[in-house]
Amino acid sequence: MDSWKWYVLFIVVVIYSFVGNILTSFTHYSIPEEMKEGSVVANLATDLSLDVKTLNDRKMRLDIIANKRYLDVNKETGELYIVEKIDREYICATNLASCYLRLELILENPVRISNIEVEIMDMNDNAPQFRRDTIYLDISEATPKGERFSLSNAVDPDVGSNSVKTYQLSESEYFNIEVQTGREGTQFADLILKKTLDREQKAVHNLILTAVDGGNPARSGTANVIVRILDTNDNAPVFKNTNLSVKIMENSPIGSLIIHLNATDLDEGSNSDITYSYSLYTSEKTQETFNLNPSTGEITVKGMLNYEDFRIYDMEVIATDKGANSLSGQCTIKIVVEDMNDNHPELSIKSFQSPVSENIELDTVIAVVSISDKDSGDNGKVDLHIPGNMPFKLRESSDNYYELVVSEPLDREKVPEYDITFTVTDRGSPPLSDNETMTLELLDVNDNVPQFPQSFYTIRVMENNAPGALLSSLTAFDPDLHENQYLVYFIIEREIVNTSMSMLFSINPENGNLYALKTFDYEIENEFLFHIEARDSGSPPLSSNVTVHIIIVDQNDNAPVIVSPWRAHGSVVEEKIPRSTDKGSLVAKVIALDTDSVHNSRITYQFLQVTDASLFSLDQYNGEIRTMRMFSYKDPRHLRLVVVAKDNGQPALSATVTIKLITVETAVKTYSDMTEMPLEYDIFSDLNLYLLIGLGSVSFLLLITILVTIVLKCQSPKGSKPAPPSRNSVISERNSTIADSTLVSNDAYWYSLFLAETRKGKMVVRQPLPKGSRYIVSSLPRGTGLTDTSDSAASTLQYPK
Repeated sequence: MDSWKWYVLFIVVVIYSFVGNILTSFTHYSIPEEMKEGSVVANLATDLSLDVKTLNDRKMRLDIIANKRYLDVNKETGELYIVEKIDREYICATNLASCYLRLELILENPVRISNIEVEIMDMNDNAPQFRRDTIYLDISEATPKGERFSLSNAVDPDVGSNSVKTYQLSESEYFNIEVQTGREGTQFADLILKKTLDREQKAVHNLILTAVDGGNPARSGTANVIVRILDTNDNAPVFKNTNLSVKIMENSPIGSLIIHLNATDLDEGSNSDITYSYSLYTSEKTQETFNLNPSTGEITVKGMLNYEDFRIYDMEVIATDKGANSLSGQCTIKIVVEDMNDNHPELSIKSFQSPVSENIELDTVIAVVSISDKDSGDNGKVDLHIPGNMPFKLRESSDNYYELVVSEPLDREKVPEYDITFTVTDRGSPPLSDNETMTLELLDVNDNVPQFPQSFYTIRVMENNAPGALLSSLTAFDPDLHENQYLVYFIIEREIVNTSMSMLFSINPENGNLYALKTFDYEIENEFLFHIEARDSGSPPLSSNVTVHIIIVDQNDNAPVIVSPWRAHGSVVEEKIPRSTDKGSLVAKVIALDTDSVHNSRITYQFLQVTDASLFSLDQYNGEIRTMRMFSYKDPRHLRLVVVAKDNGQPALSATVTIKLITVETAVKTYSDMTEMPLEYDIFSDLNLYLLIGLGSVSFLLLITILVTIVLKCQSPKGSKPAPPSRNSVISERNSTIADSTLVSNDAYWYSLFLAETRKGKMVVRQPLPKGSRYIVSSLPRGTGLTDTSDSAASTLQYPK
């Protein structure tokens, strides 16, 4: 039992000894706020008598009680330093009077705890601040001077001398401030009125209140103080002019505004609302004639105004505000009624001539007009006028009487009628006018010649046309009216080679349709030139004509005709040729003629059948058949050649000839020999008889043509140039430039050449050679005679007798 007590006593002593080592003394430091990070507060090792070398071994640490970690201790040096900048107003927001940071420094081996208290001293780091940036005060303008008005105070988080110490007010004529101290030492300011206010002079006062603290240097904050002056009814309504004179025209419509009264009241709100009314000095007549709007002050016409009944109205108008103690002002108005131009001028048409002919003479009177106005003075003076873009003018004949006359030539085709507006206007202000419109119609005169759209028409007609075919429609236009525009079409007659144009063509007299009365053949006639006349039905009639050129277009309607070698219809031509004929010798020449145009009449020659293709050749352009080699004993005695002649038309037409060649052993001259050829024929054979008859006929026609030409030349004036072809003549002659040739031939060949050359417009002459048994054939241009020396003259052979 005693041992247990000693054991307990021992434990108590140990614990007491241990606890006595833990307990430490209290250490106090004071530092200013806002110290920089890393700043040293104190050396704890020195202040607490600690060995710096044992700080790490004793595991020294710093605990912060109920605060953010703003401080820490350096274990190497034992210094207490700033970890984060300290804001006194932030960490001690609830108690700005005193501000502390409490720390515990803990050491082990042996355990030691030291309490450290760091007091944060205030600095002047905050400026005074008002709760509101703008302070509004409403003060009546009737407030007496010396009246006080409380203003909200400023707040400064700093304490002591750094808190708000005084207030300042911007310069003002009407206000100043007085700074007072509250029970807790708080400073506040009162606004004091030092001069009587007048809202009408200045309705709002803008002041600046400044709060200044006691720091060094001092800081300050400001607030705007807006003082709004409340109105009192201390101003009466005022008219700009107290005596007004207004002029108004008679017959002004009901409701017309005469004048708008506008009285002004410098007060505001209901104190400036104005009501207008007549005074007792305004007569009943005036009040019945004019209406006064009590709200707007507008005076309008209420009854009819007549200058002759009443000319001057006097009235007095009172303007009263709606304040508690209403104030009023008045003005006098004189309304003068003026005479107005209230009668329209009058216009009367005394005479008007319509319709008139479009060729009426200038200065002819069309109408007589009178004008008048019941007003007097300038209101009764009137003027008459018509539109300026018309070929008429007004001519004053007597007082207030005017004549309408023609001033320019009239043309119904340009303007068929005129709407003439007579306008009469007085000289009043504003002027009054009246007008009346009359329509002047123009009668047509046959003064326009029919006009064709073209002066020259070229019409192409395909040959072999059907009689009665429509060629073209030649329509003229006449701008006249009625019978003056009814046109009749004619073909101007002129005989051409015993044929008139009316036998070839016909025109519809009503619509100008041109028809062909016959079928045209290009090979006979290829163009016509004549005139067509369009004549109106006026009196006298007018007409114009147009030139028409008809061109006949060729068709390939003529097949080639083989004129050489000559043979009767359907017969075979027989020719003899010696078997000793050399290679390249001319055996025969096929000549074909085509009376179509140059393009369609181009002839080409081909073998249709040939007994031996290696023996003969045929030139496709001139039709010459020549030997390609000499005859051999193997060649047959009788050879048959069939030649076809084709033209160039589409489709092409052709003709054929069959030549039977008989080879003989006797010497016979070929066509290639251009000297002499023995001709054995009976001059009285049938073929020669036909040739003589044909030659006689051609010679007779040629003689007649020469005689007619000589007579026509004798009738023409001497020295005159050949006249160009008449427009009504038929141009039917085609120029031909066929090369002349001189050939020695037998009768068949001569006749073939005669037919070919005469078709081409030439004369063929056969002359005997001096020896008497042979002939030379020459072709001459027709109409030139044997003495013609032109380029187309024939070649002739002359021998001495």
